[in-house]
Amino acid sequence: MSSAALDAALADIDTVFDGFASFDETGCGYCHAPEETAYLRTPHVRIPVDVVRYYLFEVSGHFDDHAAVMRRLLPQAARAMADGSLGPINYGVHGLSRADWRSWPAGQAAAIEVFLNAWWRHTLTVPEPPYGIEDTFETCTSIARTVTPFLDGWGRGPVAGAHLAHCAGSWLSDLLSDASPFSWWYDDTVDEGFADLRTWLAGPGASRLRAHGEPDLAIRAELLALPYEERWDHPYWDSPSATN
Repeated sequence: MSSAALDAALADIDTVFDGFASFDETGCGYCHAPEETAYLRTPHVRIPVDVVRYYLFEVSGHFDDHAAVMRRLLPQAARAMADGSLGPINYGVHGLSRADWRSWPAGQAAAIEVFLNAWWRHTLTVPEPPYGIEDTFETCTSIARTVTPFLDGWGRGPVAGAHLAHCAGSWLSDLLSDASPFSWWYDDTVDEGFADLRTWLAGPGASRLRAHGEPDLAIRAELLALPYEERWDHPYWDSPSATN
C-alpha cells in the first residue's frame, strides 16, 4: 500500500509527462531491437516492463535524444520503481542520474523531485520495501545528486529506525575508511554527497541510532567526526563490541 503523498506524486508524473516521446529516435542498431525502439517514438502506448527497465539503465550515448527517452519512460518507470515491479535497481546507473533534468521546464523538474522525496519517505515506513533500503537511498540520491533532502526526510519511529540501523551497519565500514559507500553514483557531486552523509551520521544520525537502541553503531558513527588517524586510535576499538 502506498501513501497519499506518493500516490499524488505518481499522478503528477503521469500528467506532466503524458504524451512525451522521442519522435525521431533510432536507438542503437547493435543493442536495440527495432520493435523496442518503436515504443520510444510512440506516445500513449504501454511499454513492456522489461523494455522500460532495459532502456532506463542504458547509457545515454545509445540514444539520439536521451532526455526525450527519459520523459517517455517516466510515467511507467516511476510507478514500477514505487511498487517494485521494475526488477533490480542496484546493478547500474539510473538513466535519470545521467540526465540534466533540473534544467527541464519547472513543472517537469518539480514533478521528479516531489516523486523522489515521496517515494523515499514512503519507503521508510515499510518494514520490508520492494527494494533494499540502501538501493532506494542511492537511487534517490544519485538522481537528485544530493543526500540532503533524503537525510532531512528520514522519519522517526521503529521502522525508520530499523532502516537507519541497517544502512549504518552497511555504510560505516566504508565511511570510517574515508571511502564512498555508493556503488552507482559517479559524477562530480558524489564527493559532496559522501561528505554530507558522513557529517549527518556523526551527528543527527548517531543520536537517532542511540535512541533506537543501537549504541554500538552510534559510537562508530560519532567516530566519523574525528580525523582519520584519531578515528582508528580511539579506545572504542579495544572494546568487546568493536571486536565482535
